[in-house]
Formats: sequence, C-alpha cells, structure tokens
Amino acid sequence: MKVLPKDRRDAMFAIYSFCREIDDIADDPLPYLEKKNQLNAWREELESLYHGKPTKPTAKALLIPIKEYQLRKEDFVALIDGMEMDAQDDFCAPTMENLKLYCARVAGAVGLLSVRVFGEKNPARDDVARSLGLALQLTNILRDLHEDAGRGRLYLPLELLKKHGVCSENPKLVLSHPAIDLICKDLADIAENSFSDAILAMALCSRKTMRPAVVMMHGYSAILKKLRVRGWRKTTEPVVLSKFQKIWIVLRYGVF
Repeated sequence: MKVLPKDRRDAMFAIYSFCREIDDIADDPLPYLEKKNQLNAWREELESLYHGKPTKPTAKALLIPIKEYQLRKEDFVALIDGMEMDAQDDFCAPTMENLKLYCARVAGAVGLLSVRVFGEKNPARDDVARSLGLALQLTNILRDLHEDAGRGRLYLPLELLKKHGVCSENPKLVLSHPAIDLICKDLADIAENSFSDAILAMALCSRKTMRPAVVMMHGYSAILKKLRVRGWRKTTEPVVLSKFQKIWIVLRYGVF
C-alpha cells in the first residue's frame, strides 16, 4: 500500500480495519447464532454509516473514504455475507458454486472497494477485482490447508474431492488422502486461470492506478508457484516469500 498517496492509503487502512473486525467475529469460537447476531449488528451499523451517523470507531473511519471514492454499500454487505458463510460450523467441502460465491464475497468485494480507492475509472476495474479476488483467495486456501483443518475447516470443493475418489469431508482425513496433490493441483489451475483473466482486464486499465493490484497479483502468483513446487503432501511446511523476493516484486511492479 506504500505505493499509494497518503489519503488513499488511509482509506485502504480503514477498509482493512473493517475487514479485520468482521473476520474476527467469524473466527471467534462462539456459537454460530451469537456470531450471526454480531454480524447483523454490523449490517445495522452500515445503514447508520450510509446515513452519515456511524457509531463504531471503525465505521467512523470509513465516512470520508465512502464519500471521496464512492464506495458502495453492497460491497461491504457482501463482505459480511461472506463472513457469515465462514462463521457456520459446517462450512466444509463446499460445492464449487458456493466456493466461488464465498471467494467473491470475502475477496472479490474487497477488490471492488479497493479499485475505487486506487482511482481507476475504466469499467474493467471490476473484472480485475473479481478475477483477482478469486485467484488470491484460492491461493490462500491452498496455502492454509493445515491451519484451516485445525479449525475444522476445509475449503476444497466437493466436486474435486469426488473427481479424485475422496468420499470423506473430514479435513484431516482429506489432507492425508493419497489424492490430495491432484485435488490441489486442479484448484491451483483454476487460480492460475483467474490470474490470467485479471491480467487481461488490467491491460484495459491505467498501469499507474492499478500498481497496488499488480504488486499483490505477482506476490500471490509467486506463492502459488512455490506451493506447486512444494506440493500438498507436506502441508505443515510453510510457504512464504523471502524478503528479497518481496523487495524484487515491489521494485519490478510497483516502482518501474
């Protein structure tokens, strides 16, 4: 975000704070109904916010960005909808349709807000947000399999499990199945196709305004490549970019 001017950077931090707050609700080990009530309280807060009368500090920080960058209420609502999906106790092995809906809500919606803060005006910005959001979230899923399984979560789609002969939806049993590598490679292919779609849409946008998105895209694309090299039989081995790789990506795509 350091490639953005201060006012736009502050707006992104305000959006991030909102995302962090509702994500913490979804991850809380409370009963689902309690988490749903807390998320519904945020739905009410959004109504107050868009009437110019927010009460929560996180919402107050969004007042100026919403007016300055015409941020849409529907995108904030989509984020809450996505967190409500994540808060459910039985969100394991979703259908491909539900997985893509989940990604659109928790990642695509952030992208739709972000491209407006970046200042991009071309309508293709929304295609970038949706495609890149799907690619980034699928990469997160493929990277965090072990951690998610520890929370009783499995985001690998049901269709891919069945395709490779996996009958169980138990996260730990799925991760130990001999076909786990094939399942994850198929999902990685979908992520890479989404990266390609984002690149095509970015070509219609301003290179300058979309720099933050380009940096993020290449960072996550590099993580996906490293995941492919490591494979998915050793999900306890973390995959991260080195400091040098991060600096190179920022210099290559964020500066020059």
